[in-house]
Amino acid sequence: MSALTFDQVSVRYGAHTVLHEVSLEVGAGQTVGLVGESGCGKSTLARAAVGLAPLTSGTILLDGRPVPTRGRRPVQMVFQDPYSSLDPRMTVGESIAEALPGRPGRAARRQEIARLLALVHLDPSKAGDLPGQLSGGQRQRVALARALAARPRVILADEITSALDVSVQGAVLNLIRDMRRDLGLSMLFISHNLAVVRYVADHVAVLHAGRIVEHGPTARVLGDPRHDYTRHLLASAHPLKEHT
Repeated sequence: MSALTFDQVSVRYGAHTVLHEVSLEVGAGQTVGLVGESGCGKSTLARAAVGLAPLTSGTILLDGRPVPTRGRRPVQMVFQDPYSSLDPRMTVGESIAEALPGRPGRAARRQEIARLLALVHLDPSKAGDLPGQLSGGQRQRVALARALAARPRVILADEITSALDVSVQGAVLNLIRDMRRDLGLSMLFISHNLAVVRYVADHVAVLHAGRIVEHGPTARVLGDPRHDYTRHLLASAHPLKEHT
């Protein structure tokens, strides 16, 4: 288990400041929900953690040390659109194998791919399929398996259920909860939907116009919000049915 800390992080593109001195901690083994409307800077914060958005100021630390930007990446990101994040010309097995550390032999590689697919509740026989042969929910599970292949200490999940229908959303969210329980992963779970975050997160941070306006335990933030913007998000949230 590892802790990911954003300390006074700012990101600016030209004259436009996307993030304003954001401080947030994803505690070891915790799932922290980051919520806010489109354009508030949620994805930029996650992209900064994996080196895809340059910091204007501030630091991002993993267990008190700068997040490595070379070699093995202990922080892995899963993107919103699983189809665009997977190479359509590569089989499921090839995509997962590409993320495996080291150079395992053929048998070990096949065994590890099968293990990762089973971990995300997919039949290992899917290793030979192309992304276009899978449903949206299955592709998102493959994207999760690919992220897990790198043996990360922290997962950044960026709107990973927003493109899925409600029944598939529930199955993927149950998978997220299972992963957290079984693997002890720390996770930043990004969403505009507070109902989804309520289901998976221990703590919630509310991002508005590039600033954290509220942060605390999920039950407190969603049960007794102290900021008008949080109340606005709650008023527009839709209930999520639990699926098993």
